[in-house]
Amino acid sequence: MNAVISGDTHDPHAVLGAHPGGGHTVIRTLRKGAEKVTLLVEGEPHEMTKVHDDGIFAAELPGTVLDYRLDVDGTQHDDPYRHLPTLGELDLHLIGEGRHEKLWTVLGAQARETGVAFAVWAPGARGVQVVGDFAGWGPQDGWPMRSLGSSGVWEVYVPAAHTGTKYKFKILGRDGVWREHADPMAQHNEIPPATASVVFQSSYEWQDAAWMRERATKSWHQEPVSCYEVHLGSWRPGLSYVELAEQLVAYVVETGFTHVELMPVMEHPFGGSWGYQVTGYFAPTSRFGSPDEFRFLVDKLHEAGIGVILDWVPAHFPKDEWALARFDGTPLYEHGDWRRGEHPDWGTYVFDFGRKEVRNFLVANALYWCEEFHADGLRVDAVASMLYLDYSRKEGEWTPNQYGGRENLDAISFLQEMNATVYKNHPGVITIAEESTAWPGVTRPTHLGGLGFGFKWNMGWMNDTLSYMEKEPIHRQWHHHQMTFATVYAWSENYVLPISHDEVVHGKGSLTGKMPGDQWQKLANTRALLGFMWAFTGKQLLFMGAEMGDLREWSEERGLDWDLLQDPQFGGIKGLVSDLNRVYKQSPAIWTQDTSASGFRWITSDDSQHNTFSFVRFAPNGDTLACIVNFAAVPHDNYRIGLPRAGRWTEVINTDSELYGGSGVGNMGAVEAEHIPWHGFDSSAALRVPPLGALWLKLES
Repeated sequence: MNAVISGDTHDPHAVLGAHPGGGHTVIRTLRKGAEKVTLLVEGEPHEMTKVHDDGIFAAELPGTVLDYRLDVDGTQHDDPYRHLPTLGELDLHLIGEGRHEKLWTVLGAQARETGVAFAVWAPGARGVQVVGDFAGWGPQDGWPMRSLGSSGVWEVYVPAAHTGTKYKFKILGRDGVWREHADPMAQHNEIPPATASVVFQSSYEWQDAAWMRERATKSWHQEPVSCYEVHLGSWRPGLSYVELAEQLVAYVVETGFTHVELMPVMEHPFGGSWGYQVTGYFAPTSRFGSPDEFRFLVDKLHEAGIGVILDWVPAHFPKDEWALARFDGTPLYEHGDWRRGEHPDWGTYVFDFGRKEVRNFLVANALYWCEEFHADGLRVDAVASMLYLDYSRKEGEWTPNQYGGRENLDAISFLQEMNATVYKNHPGVITIAEESTAWPGVTRPTHLGGLGFGFKWNMGWMNDTLSYMEKEPIHRQWHHHQMTFATVYAWSENYVLPISHDEVVHGKGSLTGKMPGDQWQKLANTRALLGFMWAFTGKQLLFMGAEMGDLREWSEERGLDWDLLQDPQFGGIKGLVSDLNRVYKQSPAIWTQDTSASGFRWITSDDSQHNTFSFVRFAPNGDTLACIVNFAAVPHDNYRIGLPRAGRWTEVINTDSELYGGSGVGNMGAVEAEHIPWHGFDSSAALRVPPLGALWLKLES
């Protein structure tokens, strides 16, 4: 009883609850602070005796008694300790094997009709209690939990808890120190900076069955993918999930993107981390509403035909004492060796990818967002930091793997398992790696030895392109190769071309702000780059604000400069992006063969004298589109390019159109290709190519 009172016990149910035997039943209950406790059996009262000064009461009844209630100082209660374990043997076996793919359905807080089943993994603990609104939050409060065999799982059923109840786990470490933690599996949390977990049970009824059926048939490598990357807190500050479901959806439809990519929506304590330091892996941030309101936002995006990709951060987690860090008093979720368990750049812990229960936690988490929130994709953050044991570490700060190499074999195995499991369970969902090195086979299937991602961000293309664009046009001729080098490796992986949030913060300036020249030239450069990017091989991703030529660097502390859209020049950028997306979706030539060199051919890649690039995109159905981009500040008249066929080529995009704020240099809507061989093609046409402009020409059938 002393152990039960102190919480230093693996099995409070050995003392508390009903214990039949020898023709009678002894019932004990823990009611700290109670003056009088009466046992109620089939409505009959039986006085209980206080057998421990700190609040344990007992009564002995004849026969076998398992169903009873309590009257505590005049109020009726159910007893947590009369209930059987809420996890079955199969659940515990799968948890022990690290193979429970629906971990969120058994751990955490499971709301039932008569109460809440609490369960938490803490194998290194001497004792665990659940505290909350139902039991008080003081040092002497809380319900002791029982350890379920060798699984490391602790469990108790609390009839007094319900949906909306706030709670935490108090954990007694082997060092004798109590620590209070939020639930790692919580599906809802208090609004930061408050840190309690909240019992939640979804009642949402999805309306996107048609979308989900259609998605399962898609092969996204051969489909249009144009992503609008969004930080929900600063897109239009102050909006809830419900308000975003109206305003963000309408805006994405208007601008024509096929997908939104949301920077991490998982709960995080510090807004300035943009969500990349996660403390609640199973909970959408409560800053903007409830989990069901986030489901509503996803549902409305699907209703509008827009896919939803979520940023996901399995690489590391923050050191906040109330979250995952040193959860049971030992390195549990993090690796125990600081050389593998701490990230020097970010001041965070690194997950122990070799521990089967930790891998299970993360793999189940990936499945959770796909299943419970109908996510269409996961973009995995900081993959390079996971793959290399020496990532951002000096000599002596890392240990090699068993073969003496720098590869993190546990992380590789985890990523392969995660990708294979997601693709197995959710056809049509895509995974995307933010991987900044030349690691081979990131998007190769796992059965062929690859990591198994669907796509990889092309960081090399992004760095080379932005470096080129920042230069004055007169100097670009000396850096022409930066815009062509990507085709050396463009089909070695399945690529996304990212101009993401990372490129418009920390003094880098906005996309338009990077460009040289006066305001007109900055906007013209931006339009030309977007025209080049949308036609180039690979899918597209653009961070919010770039589609309106925002001149200010992004900050999470303020919204986008929406007033810019009242100016025709900036509104023209948005109009161009809308038209690029519209024509892009109508042009199979641009997206059906992104993963094959047969879908791309340079017309000329070496015209550095004119700062001009031209190429053709092909589709298997015969759809053909030519893109000509002039990154010089002067137009080129009578500029001849080779084309695959003679005939009329319609000018479907001209980024220098007056509609977009340009100077209007163009070809009166079309050009005629003649049977004049040029650039290795049988036909060619002479063009007017606008200054700092891109043309898309489409062969009329």
